[in-house]
Amino acid sequence: MANRREVPGIRQYDAPAGGWGALKATAEAVRDQMASVKAPITLLRTNQPDGFDCPGCAWPDKEHRSTFQFCENGAKAVTWEATSKRVTPDFFQENTVSQLLKKSDYELEDRGRLTHPLVYDRATDKFKAVAWDDAFARIGEILRGLSPEQVDFYTSGRASNEAAYLFQLLAREYGTNNFPDCSNMCHEPTSVGLPKSIGIGKGTVSLDDFDHCELIISIGHNPGTNHPRMMGTLHEAARRGVPIIVFNPLRERALERFADPQNWLEMASYGSTPIASTYFQVAGGGDAAALTGIIKLLLDMEDIQGNVLDHDFINTHTEGFDAFAAGIKSTSWADIEKASGLTRDDLDKVAVAYAKSNATIITYGMGVTQHNKGTANVRLIADLLLLRGNIGKSGAGICPLRGHSNVQGNRTVGITEKPSESFLQGMENVFGFKLPRHHGRDAVRTMQAMIDGSSKALLCLGGNFAVALPDSGQSFPAMEKLDLSVHVGTKLNRSHLLVAKETYLFPCLGRTELDVQESGTQSITVEDSMSMVHASAGKLEPASEYLRSEPAIVAGIAQAALPGSKVPWKELVADYDRIRDLIARTVPGFDDFNKRIRSPGGFRLPLPPTERKWPTATGKAIFSVYGEVQEDADLLGGEHVFRLITLRSHDQYNTTIYALDDRYRGVFGRRDVLFMNEDDLAVCGIEHGDLVDIETSVSGRKLRLEKITAIAYNIARGSVGAYYPEANVLVPLDYFDKESGTPSYKSVPVQVMRHPVEN
Repeated sequence: MANRREVPGIRQYDAPAGGWGALKATAEAVRDQMASVKAPITLLRTNQPDGFDCPGCAWPDKEHRSTFQFCENGAKAVTWEATSKRVTPDFFQENTVSQLLKKSDYELEDRGRLTHPLVYDRATDKFKAVAWDDAFARIGEILRGLSPEQVDFYTSGRASNEAAYLFQLLAREYGTNNFPDCSNMCHEPTSVGLPKSIGIGKGTVSLDDFDHCELIISIGHNPGTNHPRMMGTLHEAARRGVPIIVFNPLRERALERFADPQNWLEMASYGSTPIASTYFQVAGGGDAAALTGIIKLLLDMEDIQGNVLDHDFINTHTEGFDAFAAGIKSTSWADIEKASGLTRDDLDKVAVAYAKSNATIITYGMGVTQHNKGTANVRLIADLLLLRGNIGKSGAGICPLRGHSNVQGNRTVGITEKPSESFLQGMENVFGFKLPRHHGRDAVRTMQAMIDGSSKALLCLGGNFAVALPDSGQSFPAMEKLDLSVHVGTKLNRSHLLVAKETYLFPCLGRTELDVQESGTQSITVEDSMSMVHASAGKLEPASEYLRSEPAIVAGIAQAALPGSKVPWKELVADYDRIRDLIARTVPGFDDFNKRIRSPGGFRLPLPPTERKWPTATGKAIFSVYGEVQEDADLLGGEHVFRLITLRSHDQYNTTIYALDDRYRGVFGRRDVLFMNEDDLAVCGIEHGDLVDIETSVSGRKLRLEKITAIAYNIARGSVGAYYPEANVLVPLDYFDKESGTPSYKSVPVQVMRHPVEN
């Protein structure tokens, strides 16, 4: 450390996660974005029964009463949306699209809230204001001239249940199941893998389970940044002595020690609480091997001493155990250790702790799912829990950590390219028209269709579609080949600027804003990561009188595109209770929807596995067979070949970048860095602070990212990290999990080389 050269913007950060650093960052975000009088009132309404749901993460609320229940990144999400900055038509008259494309993603969004509906004018290379009805009419005309299979409907996780339900209804009445959505790029392995294991693609735990668990195993996530309200839950568990075992390639500060800004005794003493009792730096892409090793040890312990596995549970509630166990036992320790980057002794410590625990929760994030074996990873986690009956009992279960605040709800109300027959039949019974049966396109296949020209139009309900996807060298030009693109959003982003032959940009209300329709003030609903559905109602005056709600925008497009529609679009938007009545009639679990969301905290959707009921084809939970650890180990061969992990900074949420700092990792004012293990730097002949080039090492096209600064960091050997979305240029579009379609953002083989010295 002492001999390292100084690198601009790189310095050690020694404070705990949370604490005074979080309060200072919150104050700075408020000062930069909002009026000082309005900000405290707005923040106090976050996650309250009569307020609005945080537009950030999907972690649930433990107490539905007036407490200061928001976190640093939640405050950033709120102030980013409730900003006083505005992007008016005058801004676009002063800036061409070509000029704006030279701005960074941070600069684009930091300009503020969009105020008017806009249409791209190719003659001037500028956006200009357009009347809502004129825009809808032209979009409807174009859609009526296209085949349904030429059109794709993208949904961001920020959309409400009501907006998402109308959006899927529009697309299906139009005639397509082409639903690329943000789930395809994050937790699709959960949506695909868990139904095969336990019959439902959702987690099984509640917040109460964290109060009764005896062990938490945390795999592949960084809660301090990506689901920060979870830190309060982990903080409580750690303080009552629950072991928390972490698997993560990087040493993340929030998983090491945390100071709760709402614990004034801890704050006053400048103290902190250790979070992880044990921290294992698994290799990028090595999760399946690590899980296989733990299970192999448990099977060995059972053979030697007995009373390790829950045989009553296995015999009564599961099938496939014998084939599963045989596959695990045949896997060699050499392959497990090489692929996981961990030793047998490391994994034995986990197996012993797990065998002692009577109630274990396993939490996981995109470090598990964003791999070409993501679905297998999820199923192995389920397998590990099934071995000791840790699903369907208090204090135990599986906890996938969804990112955006309603990404799970969108899927629940029909945003899926693979609809079930029962869902389609229920829709037909209510609406009286035939719905398409064939599976549609997911996010990757939509982009591939745009590249080959078979997709002609893209309608985006929020999001930053092209930037979020891999392989920007192909994805960005593909957007410009479309006949039509329509974007609904609150702020300007890069995907909006990748203009098609005709492009429309529609500004919508945010979560924090009043939504007044014909029947009065409306509320929307969202579903959190633990299947709780609750209401959200904004209180702020809208950023512009020209904004419309997402349901109103969807209905406007539908009325123009489907002039003979059987759906009463105008009446539905006049009163969102009517939308919820339709959801209750067509989606299981939403009985008495309107009544139940008017209770503080809302209600929980049915989760049969919590009652040890398994909605699989056989009525039992199903063990999987994973026999690819040797293949995983072999992929790590090659000189100077590493696994690239794309990362979000602490000042970032998905593709939204709030500022250019990554405080806990010691990066300030920049994002052009590559995190490398110090030993790996030495092997490559690279020094801390050197400029490097990165190149993919998978078959096909060679993708490169040049002139990135390599910095020494506490990351697993053989793994390197770079920021998302900038590093997406290195992720091939066709390098994804074949079961789920999720891109391998966190396990792309790359080579790192010193950048040539320029004369």
